[in-house]
Amino acid sequence: MLKRQLKEVLLSILPIIGLVVLLHFTITPIPALLFQRFLIGSVFVILGLTLFLLGVEMGITPLGSYTGAWLAKSNKLWFVLLVGAGLGFIISIAEPGLMVLANQVSGVTNGAISSILILVVVSVGLALMLALGFLRIFYNIPLYKLLLVLYGMIGLMALGTSKEFLAISFDASGSTTGILAVPFILALSVGISKLKKDSKASEKDSFGLVAIASTGAIMAVLVLDLLTHTQSFHAELETTTVSQQGIWSPFVSLIGPLVLETLGVILPLFLLFLFLQWKVLALKPRAFRKMLTGFVFSYLGLFLFMVGVNGGFMAVGSHIGQDLVMMANKLPIILIGFTFGMVTILAEPAVYVLTHQIEQVTSGYVKRKAVLIPLALGVGLAVGLSVLRIVVPSIQLWHYLLPGYVLSLLLMFVTPKLFIGMAFDAGGVATGPMTATLILAFIQGAAHVFEGADLLVDGFGMIAMVALAPIITIQLLGFGYHLKSKRH
Repeated sequence: MLKRQLKEVLLSILPIIGLVVLLHFTITPIPALLFQRFLIGSVFVILGLTLFLLGVEMGITPLGSYTGAWLAKSNKLWFVLLVGAGLGFIISIAEPGLMVLANQVSGVTNGAISSILILVVVSVGLALMLALGFLRIFYNIPLYKLLLVLYGMIGLMALGTSKEFLAISFDASGSTTGILAVPFILALSVGISKLKKDSKASEKDSFGLVAIASTGAIMAVLVLDLLTHTQSFHAELETTTVSQQGIWSPFVSLIGPLVLETLGVILPLFLLFLFLQWKVLALKPRAFRKMLTGFVFSYLGLFLFMVGVNGGFMAVGSHIGQDLVMMANKLPIILIGFTFGMVTILAEPAVYVLTHQIEQVTSGYVKRKAVLIPLALGVGLAVGLSVLRIVVPSIQLWHYLLPGYVLSLLLMFVTPKLFIGMAFDAGGVATGPMTATLILAFIQGAAHVFEGADLLVDGFGMIAMVALAPIITIQLLGFGYHLKSKRH
């Protein structure tokens, strides 16, 4: 199992390392100390992702299935909704991708929008929508109808929203469904939907819960804008500098904070596991030890991953973005943005979890590679368009989002229903910690130094674009499968 996970991770991470090394020796030389830290960070990321994904498979995914089954068996709808909302809040507020985004928002606004405020507001929104997702499963409400209503509400709310909050709201939606939330929510939805007698309905209900939950994050931030009426922000970003304290100094400084931060991520789910074992599961010692080991691996893996990303990845991303955007020819930065998007999406742990679950739920009908290829192309295009928005300031975020979501909603009427849930879930999982660190730093570095770009408006919104791309590409994939099956 460990060997298989390591192979998957190496195939995902090595293209990112190769791209950065190629840029270093060609058009954007990176300071030696920064480059060495990137290579060290890469080792941490590889080890961390391997251990984390192993832990997810052994501990977190089974816990989600057990929890879903336990909730459904209670036969008390109020209890299911209450516990579901509580779980949603706990998972969201501990999500590393959302933590990174909240800290970035607080940093560039000099605290005008605090990280705690973003974390709490987004987590409340996700919790409420997760409960609504449970209601949909119990009452057999078609996913496409519910998504039409939710995105219609978002469209109306967005009309009176400031440009700054519009970008943050859609970014928050993508960030909150990442490395921790997705495995648990996907397993939770499978656990609940398997209890339904209709196997076809159960298969369709295995997807869509992530999509519904992520709309809560958008709505929550839009409501926050309506309540605060903040009209202007002063955005700042420190230019990339290289500390001369030593190669290991940034990694060492991260150990203390990340030990506690990672513990805060895993502990709530671990306590839930112990409670269920005590009250409901009564697993045999061998099965209990396996899940316990899974949580230990998840903790160690997430800790190493976050140390590597924060200690070696983000500074390199910002440096490359700042260097490329100052070149007279802007085509290279757009093409590199596209390539960054393609290779980074392959390194997202939640994408790994989702694509394997798609293959498993469809009994191999939809192959993992068939999902990964359009996903990577769509995300690459999304990052490339985000770079274009920086170098052409007249392009606004809503110029992309409005037609993109209109197309997404229209595709629901011609796409097989199973693929609708997959597509909208993929939109959430595509935006994990790799996107929220390396690519976000790359985009913000470019927006910071490019004359005419607004750091807060143009530096955010990229995660929103990355979340939108898979919704369109996976639905188009589903439409293609539909036409293929009709021909046969």
